[in-house]
Amino acid sequence: MIASNDILLKADAEGYAVPAFNYSDIWDLQAIVEAAEEERAIIMISANPLVMAAIGTHMNAAMGQAAMEDAKTPVLQHLDHSFKEELCYDAIDHGFHSVMMDASKYPLNENIAIVKRVVDYAHARGVIVEAELGRIRGAGIEGEYTGTDFLVDPEECKELVKRTGADSLAIGIGNAHGFYKGKPELNFKRLKEVNDVVDVPLVLHGGTGIPAEDIQKAIKGGINKVNVGTIIHCTYMNGMREELNRLGENPYTLDVVKPVKEKIKAVVKEWIRVCMCSGRA
Repeated sequence: MIASNDILLKADAEGYAVPAFNYSDIWDLQAIVEAAEEERAIIMISANPLVMAAIGTHMNAAMGQAAMEDAKTPVLQHLDHSFKEELCYDAIDHGFHSVMMDASKYPLNENIAIVKRVVDYAHARGVIVEAELGRIRGAGIEGEYTGTDFLVDPEECKELVKRTGADSLAIGIGNAHGFYKGKPELNFKRLKEVNDVVDVPLVLHGGTGIPAEDIQKAIKGGINKVNVGTIIHCTYMNGMREELNRLGENPYTLDVVKPVKEKIKAVVKEWIRVCMCSGRA
């Protein structure tokens, strides 16, 4: 197992991104990890606050720990888009290796103060912290933002990283949660401006729907972690519908789940290749 922050630093040094896949339960979690093993890739498995609430911190942590111990390739468990400090502390206390404290909706100084408290708590326990600046547009289980003031300010990034000690930074450069309406327009100029003034790995949220060539251009511009969620749970649910319709009344759970896992694995493998992460383990 690579040390937590070394996963992202290795990606930065070698010119690829670590894909962070959101799971909903044990079946898509297994599919994600199996795909990573087959691609010999380094990945993160991410639980968002809704999954944390539904399954429970203890159970999520236990599943993640088992995945990290059993996987043939490096897997890091991550808490995605926590809007509450207390959830970060709970995840850390239960063994998560990485947490995201998203205080981007607050003014800069308040964002910094919140993130700093989480960083101090996490670093004392060997856990890494992702912060966020700018706003991630769109609507999804991670939240909703429909305003026009979404582009991150490079100087604010510099100040936040300096004052908090955050290990990575999610930035708003035109990316969005959920499915995009029209072609995504990433601001690569702003990405470069941020990458020039901070020395921590940068994170791109809202990967679903961004063309592969734009993802790879963003990686070359300094993105070291790409979050992928919407396409995972949509593949899962649409696959379940197809299998239930195919099998008819009263199918056995595993008969339904097995082919669905293969569909999820295909999507995960495609994203691993887009992130140029295959064979990096």
